[in-house]
This record gives sequence, C-alpha cells and structure tokens, in this order.
Amino acid sequence: MSDVEPTEEELDTDDAAEEGDDVDYESGDVNTVSGSVPKSVLDYVARQIVDDPDSVVVESDGRGNRVDLRLHVAPDDMGKIIGKRGRVAQAIRTIVRAAGAREGVEASVDIVD
Repeated sequence: MSDVEPTEEELDTDDAAEEGDDVDYESGDVNTVSGSVPKSVLDYVARQIVDDPDSVVVESDGRGNRVDLRLHVAPDDMGKIIGKRGRVAQAIRTIVRAAGAREGVEASVDIVD
C-alpha cells in the first residue's frame, strides 16, 4: 500500500449515491449492458438444444431499448433449433422476449444459416 491520499476528484465520484439522489440499481440503469439478459438466455437455451454447443454463436445489435439477436448454429443443428413447424424457434423467441421485457428491452431473435 502507498501513503498517497486520494484526490478530491476521486472522492467525488459517488456523490449521487451519497447525497440521496435517486439511483435505482434494480432498473438496470447502472453499469449494465442493455440486452445482456436476453442474449445470455438465448445462448443458454440454444446450447442445451443442439448437439454441438461449441458452434452456437449469438450476435447482438442494440439500439436504445431494443436488441436484435442473431443465432448461428451448426448446419446439422438447424432442424433442432427450428423444430417441427417452427415450434421450437417460436418458443425460443417467446422466452427471449420475456427475458428482455424483464430487463426493460424489446428483444427479437433471428435464426441465421
């Protein structure tokens, strides 16, 4: 440890929380990446469904309170992700949309070749 005292600027970094300003940590306004929850949910669900979980790649494009997620899987796993009549894909989209709503973002999923 050094004997260097912190500067006044370093001490003033937490003024909002100390002075009782409205800092809502549960709202996701502080140090969070918008859309990280739906992206994590999509990644987890996709890896559980496919035979080759290492081939799962989730790309995200966030703008404001909207996040567009693109899911890439191995060609052999496309049928498992889409399912009969697209029911698995629709279920995945519903789960990810719900995870986004909980975080306060509108999430959409595209399954890419």
